[in-house]
Amino acid sequence: MKRIAALALGGLLAAPAFAGGPITVAPEPIVEPMPAPVVVAPVTDWSGFYVGGQLGYGDVGTEISGLDGNGAIGGVHAGYRYDFGRAVVGAEIAYDMTNIDIGDSAELDNVATLKLMAGGKIGRGLLYATAGGTWADVTSDAGDPDDGYVYGIGYDYMLNDRWSVGAELLRHEWDTFDDAGTDADATTLQAKVGFRF
Repeated sequence: MKRIAALALGGLLAAPAFAGGPITVAPEPIVEPMPAPVVVAPVTDWSGFYVGGQLGYGDVGTEISGLDGNGAIGGVHAGYRYDFGRAVVGAEIAYDMTNIDIGDSAELDNVATLKLMAGGKIGRGLLYATAGGTWADVTSDAGDPDDGYVYGIGYDYMLNDRWSVGAELLRHEWDTFDDAGTDADATTLQAKVGFRF
């Protein structure tokens, strides 16, 4: 009987061990959230001198019915831009060659422009407005167009620190042909590539 009582008492004392006994639970590790990655926008600086080329399409018209034409136009340009941070201003001179027939009696041979530009940066791009003077050389019995003005918009994208690509849409207005006394205009759309020093 003593033996049975000892076994029963031993079983009661050992029961907590079989039931898992007093267990010390380790605290859950605290997982700190990872800080959000800092996204740094690429820094673009448009300041400096640049040169380049352009190629596109021109559409020439006048007040006289049938005295119009269109065709390819292309040339070279050079300029300087200054970057103020978000805004960019500059000046550019361009020379384009073309052989656009204007009716049966005239041909637009080349166009030169001198223009100012101002715009804002959009990432690595530059959206700008431009305006200035334009001069055209026309082969015609009536003479050449007078000096005129030009205005338009453009967009350039910086590929790296030196090279950029873009496009420009311009409207040229000439008051009169020297001897014909009629207004002339041209719309040009050109793709551009530039190299900055």
